[in-house]
Amino acid sequence: MDNTHNSKRPKVVIIGGGFAGLQLAKRLKDAPVELLMLDKHNYHTFQPLLYQVAMGAIAADSIAFPIRRIFTNQYNLSFNLANVKQINPESNTVTTSIGDIHYDYLVIATGSNTNFFGNKEIQYFSMGMKNIPEALNLRGLILQNLEKAMITSDKDEKDALMTFVVVGGGPTGVELSGALGEMRQLILMKDYHGLSKHDMKVYLIEGKDRLLGSMSEHASTKAKEYLTANEIEIHNGVHVQSYDGALLKVDDGMTIKTHNVFWAAGVMGEVPAGLTGATIARGARIETDEISRVKGYENVFAIGDVASMVTADYPNGHPGVAPAAIQQGAWLAKNIMNLINGLPTRPFKYRDKGSLATIGRNKAVADIAGLHFHGFFAWLLWGFVHIMSLAGFTSKTSVFLSWAIKYFTKNSDNRLIIRSFNTETRTVEQEH
Repeated sequence: MDNTHNSKRPKVVIIGGGFAGLQLAKRLKDAPVELLMLDKHNYHTFQPLLYQVAMGAIAADSIAFPIRRIFTNQYNLSFNLANVKQINPESNTVTTSIGDIHYDYLVIATGSNTNFFGNKEIQYFSMGMKNIPEALNLRGLILQNLEKAMITSDKDEKDALMTFVVVGGGPTGVELSGALGEMRQLILMKDYHGLSKHDMKVYLIEGKDRLLGSMSEHASTKAKEYLTANEIEIHNGVHVQSYDGALLKVDDGMTIKTHNVFWAAGVMGEVPAGLTGATIARGARIETDEISRVKGYENVFAIGDVASMVTADYPNGHPGVAPAAIQQGAWLAKNIMNLINGLPTRPFKYRDKGSLATIGRNKAVADIAGLHFHGFFAWLLWGFVHIMSLAGFTSKTSVFLSWAIKYFTKNSDNRLIIRSFNTETRTVEQEH
């Protein structure tokens, strides 16, 4: 692909169509620049609701929105479906699966992936959940194992098939555990005749001494209270040592026989190759200065989960959440225009608007503006914020209707085994 730069307008290449990349591109809509967005998917994923896809609460396409459609009326932006292989700062080019692409300004907004902390065995046998295919794999595994539990006569095997372990007590782990507990209470015996909710066990393992470590003590306490009431067995202050697909070992000596381990214990940035002069911080995040510029480079920037902007308030970088990514994208748009126009740049300052987490039906926790909420009001607030944050009217309507049906029927129509997951090879089998 010949992608040389002939325009007189500066060319801004954005790698990644996540929250940060989309916001940056939108804010440059009327700017005198040429924008090119690259992504390995042709859709934007609303990651906060991936666990609901995994649990069959909503359809996968309701949290995905075509990137091209988002920018239908933005004529200074082009989109290419491509895998980025390497960044070449010395020539201001990016090597991709569709050829080399020139840039004047490069913005890395590649997001993050599951962090297994170097443990290859756990990476192979457990299930992450950072994109739609992984969420569908997880859903397939859950439903397939329940189907197997229906027909097995081996009690030990049945117990392993119906034992679910969530590793990681952050928002994703808490929300996934809550959804599993809700499935156990409301759906299991209704849909799987012959299985008992007493046969299904759900464990939540968290290395810190409390759940939701980034939220308030109030939120942590209430989350644990809600999960415990739903018979989720919680273990704090312990770490998983190993998991071979059948036996999970914890560093306090506990062992759990299970075929279902879901890893939500950490994330790491997806750093493209080629940035040899960059400093990679903890969690594989690229260190940037106060305007999101990659340290060591003049025209390369990083925003969102892949970036680590160390400040006095955030010594470990900003939190890997959508609001932080969106704000960084919007602020960088201003600073890129200031750089182009020879004006002073302004340092980014994150405005924390609060945190939310749901723990199942009518139960959630919220920290907003120094106030702490829990229960039904927090649950309504969580639902409203997430629906309004979805891209496109169709997605908003689809999720709202799915939730409404699920709420009143206490069931869902999305528990389909679309992707048959082979537990022996850890691969997806094609349907014929």
